[in-house]
Amino acid sequence: MKKEHLAGRYGLFLVGLFIASLGVAFSTKAGLGTSPVASVPYSVSLLSGLFTFGGWLNVWSVLQISVQILLLRKKCKPLEIAIQTILAFAYGYLTNFSCYLISGLRVESYLEQFLCMLLGCFILGLGIWIQFMGQVAMLPGEAMNRAIAFVTGKKYENIKIFFDVFYILISAMIGILFLGGLKGVREGSIIAAVLIGNIIKGYNKLWKRITKKAEDMPK
Repeated sequence: MKKEHLAGRYGLFLVGLFIASLGVAFSTKAGLGTSPVASVPYSVSLLSGLFTFGGWLNVWSVLQISVQILLLRKKCKPLEIAIQTILAFAYGYLTNFSCYLISGLRVESYLEQFLCMLLGCFILGLGIWIQFMGQVAMLPGEAMNRAIAFVTGKKYENIKIFFDVFYILISAMIGILFLGGLKGVREGSIIAAVLIGNIIKGYNKLWKRITKKAEDMPK
């Protein structure tokens, strides 16, 4: 692949990363629970002020990268791990920045919370879809799922579902034991787990229609 094409793909991935971080920010602003992947670091950020939400996302990413290294060992690719680390830290800082951008937004009624949560799902889905379009890298959470699927021989989709549920359960335990209730994870987390995959499929279908119409246009 030519260097300019590779640079363009990484640029597209970074755009998707920022949009995804904005989706997470809207989800957390709604107060109905954030996405399963971000639920544990968000719950911990409510419990401990040692780091910001984005900072705990970085810590979480380091743990997921460590799991990959332990599982893959000699099959682990140092360059891929280095790229994952850089992008993961960028994602953490972008999440903090996105939360700052919408910090003045007021969400009061449950309807406003629900609409804000849905908006977050559609924005997050768009960000993830754009990252897939870049086709250059994976964030540590998804890469860890891929590594576990490779080592165990299980399907990637099943591994992802298992960990999404696992993250929600861990977040729920943190909330109940230390925060006095479900705060990092609520009905919004369940909705996001079900909805985002379908939203991404919807973006794919829309993109295929647009590209097909463009191809069919007379030149």
